[in-house]
Amino acid sequence: MGMTISEKILARHSGKRIVRPGEIIEAKLDFLLANDITAPLAIEQFEKIGAKKVFNRDRISLVLDHFVPARDIKSAEQSKLVREFARKHKLKYFFEAGCGVEHALLPEEGLVSPGELIIGADSHTCTYGALGAFATGVGSTDLAGGMITGKLWFKVPASIQVNFSGKPGKWISGKDLILALIGRIGVDGANYMALEFTGEALKYLSMSSRFTICNMAIEAGAKNGIIAPDEITRRYLKNRNKRVAIFYQSDPDAEYAQKVEIDASKLELQVALPSLPGNAHPVSKVKGVQLDQVVIGSCTNGWLEDLKVAARVLRGKKVHPRVRLIVLPATREIYLQALHQGILEIFSKAGAIIGPATCGPCLGGHLGILADGEVALATTNRNFIGRMGSPKSKVYLSGPAVAAASAVLGMICSPEDL
Repeated sequence: MGMTISEKILARHSGKRIVRPGEIIEAKLDFLLANDITAPLAIEQFEKIGAKKVFNRDRISLVLDHFVPARDIKSAEQSKLVREFARKHKLKYFFEAGCGVEHALLPEEGLVSPGELIIGADSHTCTYGALGAFATGVGSTDLAGGMITGKLWFKVPASIQVNFSGKPGKWISGKDLILALIGRIGVDGANYMALEFTGEALKYLSMSSRFTICNMAIEAGAKNGIIAPDEITRRYLKNRNKRVAIFYQSDPDAEYAQKVEIDASKLELQVALPSLPGNAHPVSKVKGVQLDQVVIGSCTNGWLEDLKVAARVLRGKKVHPRVRLIVLPATREIYLQALHQGILEIFSKAGAIIGPATCGPCLGGHLGILADGEVALATTNRNFIGRMGSPKSKVYLSGPAVAAASAVLGMICSPEDL
């Protein structure tokens, strides 16, 4: 019996020829990361243990991206703590506030590679599976152990194969595919399993759409999401990747706990209703919900491609007077590209608020907190109760095309409605 791509990566990093689902292993780590919220907890444990140095200062990245620019004294102190730790241990890949959201920034910088084992003290670390890496979120205490030893224990997950067949229609992106999947299997449908994405539809998806799909694997409860590298991956990595990439493929006789088929050619644009990403429905079933705020950005949909799609919808139009449209490019480089290509000008002329490369309101940080009773549509990855502010507010999720069109009409709609 063969192995899946996830099993192959875990086997190699644990020094085993074969691993099977349920097996407990200790594996060597290739890269570790944390942010301004989770790093302070890891640093506290690191120092409590009495460790004197990290296992490898070139394999750890600390990114200030959640509560930045600092929203208050507490968040400023957190950033200061992380900054001082990074300087003390001479961490090569410390990124200051404004550099970008970690899960877009690290691939952009070439710091995560196919075939690697990556952990991060952030649940959306699974984003890097789009490159063919085994990437998963861990607790801050586990991260502290990893920073000291360069190793961590894992239970090998069983895999679910998700086959996206057909050619996606107009406006359809990775966000629609992953929302449709979570709507099908539920927010715990892949609990502690690997979601392996395959199928013809992937040939038509850019890396940004692939990152979005793997980013939200955790919203189905998955341990990781992963896509086998191909020519699209190779083009993205060219002149970018800082380490040797290993392109793994699942064996033809690999065993899957479940197989799911989704025909992308028949898929309608998706919207997730409050208050779970799994509460996904076609946009035609959700039209007419009035909005107070629309957010375009985050590690899910703040990529340049997402901004281009939104700009295409907004060109020559105005944001509805009742709506606040907030646009947050995912990294400084994406911001600059959007600036040079005239995309930010389109947003500004439409009446959008353009912010820095930060997580912003995604987790209720700042730069767009919701008040009691307010309703938002966001291209972010979670819409839990109170996620973006008041527990009496409501958050809907969509891709950039629906978000931009809805900002114009002041209610949830399809770009075709314009």
